[in-house]
Amino acid sequence: MIGFYNYTVILTYLSLVSSVLGMFFAMGLADGKPHPAYAIICLMVSGLCDMFDGKVARTKKDRTESEKQFGIQIDSLCDCVCFGVLPSVIGYSIGMNSWCDVPILLLFPLCAVIRLAYFNVTEEERQKSTTDVRKVYEGLPVTSVALILPLIYSFHKDIGDEWFPEVYGGALLLIAIAFITRFKLKKPGIKTMFSFIGIGLLELIWMAYKTKMK
Repeated sequence: MIGFYNYTVILTYLSLVSSVLGMFFAMGLADGKPHPAYAIICLMVSGLCDMFDGKVARTKKDRTESEKQFGIQIDSLCDCVCFGVLPSVIGYSIGMNSWCDVPILLLFPLCAVIRLAYFNVTEEERQKSTTDVRKVYEGLPVTSVALILPLIYSFHKDIGDEWFPEVYGGALLLIAIAFITRFKLKKPGIKTMFSFIGIGLLELIWMAYKTKMK
């Protein structure tokens, strides 16, 4: 079979599977009813997998150049689906279906793809000159939506079903612009990454609490 199937890419593949499952939940393909909350959880799972896939891959010291390049490409391709397409599908499932919403739903994955393609080009050039791990990001990383959007969604009951699509859509628009805006952002260290996991757990607890109070 073509491709690579060692442990260095397992988390990347699981991230994609989780997001596709999230799309099924968002569109109600299981029982005919949209379940955006489940889709948001799938988005968070994808973010968790993506957080550690690079670190896992670097534990394999004998990776060939083809394996390294494959890892870069497959990571960005999966990120496009997980953090570019899934958030737009969730937006549609919660009510972003008016004529003014559609451009935002289209712009979001487009900006994500542009940023990921730019990252691939610059990362390939960077790796030709150094073996050091990247220290900074340029533009907002697309994986950040795995924390930002669940946080916003956790307040959807407080905002109300009538206004929440507008709030979610506004967030998508701002995030999309941040994807392609030229600014430097320090890459988080392992301590910061674990703090992100803690924030994610708090978001899950908050969403569960708000659902129980419904």
